[in-house]
Amino acid sequence: MNTQVTIVGAGFAGLSAAAYLARDGYRVRILEKNEGLGGRARQFEVEGYTFDMGPSWYWMPEVFEQFFTDFGSRAAEHYELVRLDPSYEVVFGVEDRIEVPATTQELFALFEELEPGSSANLQKFLDEAEYKYRVGINEFVQKPGHSILDFADVRVFKSVFKLQMLTDMATYVRRLFKHPQLIQLLEFPVLFLGATPANTPALYSLMNYADLKLGTWYPLGGMHKIIAGMAAVARGQGVEIVSGSAVEKVTTANGEVQSVTTADGTVYPTDILVCAADYHHFEQELLAPRDRMYSADYWQGRTMAPSSLLFYIGLDRRVPGLHHHTLFFDADFNRHAHDIYEEPVWPEDPLFYVCAPSVTDPSVAPAGCENMFFLLPLASDLDDNAERREHYWNLMCERLARRIGFDIRPHVVYRRGYAHREFREDYNAYRGNAYGLANTLRQTAFLKPKLRSKKLRNLWYAGQLTTPGPGMPPSIISGEVAARDIKRALPVHA
Repeated sequence: MNTQVTIVGAGFAGLSAAAYLARDGYRVRILEKNEGLGGRARQFEVEGYTFDMGPSWYWMPEVFEQFFTDFGSRAAEHYELVRLDPSYEVVFGVEDRIEVPATTQELFALFEELEPGSSANLQKFLDEAEYKYRVGINEFVQKPGHSILDFADVRVFKSVFKLQMLTDMATYVRRLFKHPQLIQLLEFPVLFLGATPANTPALYSLMNYADLKLGTWYPLGGMHKIIAGMAAVARGQGVEIVSGSAVEKVTTANGEVQSVTTADGTVYPTDILVCAADYHHFEQELLAPRDRMYSADYWQGRTMAPSSLLFYIGLDRRVPGLHHHTLFFDADFNRHAHDIYEEPVWPEDPLFYVCAPSVTDPSVAPAGCENMFFLLPLASDLDDNAERREHYWNLMCERLARRIGFDIRPHVVYRRGYAHREFREDYNAYRGNAYGLANTLRQTAFLKPKLRSKKLRNLWYAGQLTTPGPGMPPSIISGEVAARDIKRALPVHA
C-alpha cells in the first residue's frame, strides 16, 4: 500500500495539500473537527438565509484557477464568478464616500479628482505592485521557508530590494500620495494581513494590484462554493474526508508521528502527518514537550492578526443603495489600530465593515430580504461578553443608518454574534484570533513558524500560521508548498 498521509483540518490549506498529495500517489485522509468543511470558510443556512462564516473577498482569481487547472478542471465547473462594480464603497462621512470602480480608466479619474496629478504616481505604484505580485506569487510565496537559504535563488535574491522588503507600507504610500483618503484606500488591503501599514513590508502593495487591477469577485451561491469545489477535486483524487472528528492525541516514537486519536477514540496510524489546523493548539496542546519546536514564551511573543466581532444578519426587507462591500472609515484609523496592536482594548470609536452578498446574489436570502454581515476588527485575547457585543451592534447600526437613511434594527429577523470565544471553540484559535499570524517584517517568509517540524521527521504544517501567511490564496499555496516539500523529503513508495 502507498504511504498514508493524515491531514488535520479541511480548510483551504488542508484540502489543497490533500489534493496534491493524492494526485502524487499518497493515500490521504483528512480529519476535520467540525461537521462542515472549510474551517473559517464554513457556511450555515437558517430561515432561508445562507451565511458564509468567514472570508468574503475574492481576490487573486488566478490562484484559485491554477489550483483547479492543476487537476484538469476549471473554477467555472464548480462555481460562477461575477466581478463587482463598484468593487466596494469606502465611507468617510455621511456625505463623504468613495465607490472604488472596477475599470482602470475610472480609477485614474478618481485619483485625479481627489489629488490632481496623482495618476502618474498611481501608474508607478501599480506597475511596482504588479512586479511584486508576479515575483511574489510565482517565486517568493512558493518557498517553504526552511531558512534564509530558500531565498538564495538568484532570481529572488536580485529582487529583494525591488520587492521593498525593508520598506514599510505606510512610508511607501506617503512618498507617492498626499490625500488622506487615497492613503487610506491604498493602505486598506494590508489590513487583511493582520498588521498596521507601518509594520507591514511594502512588498505587500502586491495586494493593491490584486485589488485595483485584478478586481474584486464573488462566486454565486457564496464563498463556500470554493470549498465545495476543492473538496470535490480532493475526493476525485481519492482523498477520504472524515468530518466531526477532532484530533485529541498524537502518538510519537523515535522522532516520528505514529498515529493520531480522535475524540471518539478512533486511532489512525499514519506515515506522514500534516497539521492544517491551528498550529499553536496542535503543537502546544497535542504534542509532548519533547516534540515541540517552540516554547509558550515564543508563541506569546508572536504578533497575532486581529480577531473580529461578527454579526450574521437576516433582514425582512431590501436595503436600497447598499453595496456588496462597504468599509466604514468614518473614524480615526490610527486610534483603532492602536487599540488593536499597541494597547489592546475594546475600541471607543471603531472602523468596521458591512458585507451584503444578497445585493449581488439574491439566492442567499429569501425573496425581498437582505443577507448581511458586520465585521469589527478587534485585538486578540480580549474579554468578550454579551453586553459589549450589544454595545457594538448598536454602534454599527447607528452609523449604518446615517449612511442608508434608516435603522435596520426593526427589520432584523435573524441575528447571530460571533467573536473570540467562538473562534476558540470552533477552531482552537490561539488567543481567539480570526486571521492567524500578522505579516510583519519579523514574521515574514523564513521568520514564520516552520512549515516542517525539526523534531518529528514526518510532521508538516500548512495554513495561516505558517508560510506564506493568512488569506485564502496564501492558504491554498501553503497546502501546495507543504505537499511539494513532503514529496521531496518522503517520496511515496509502494
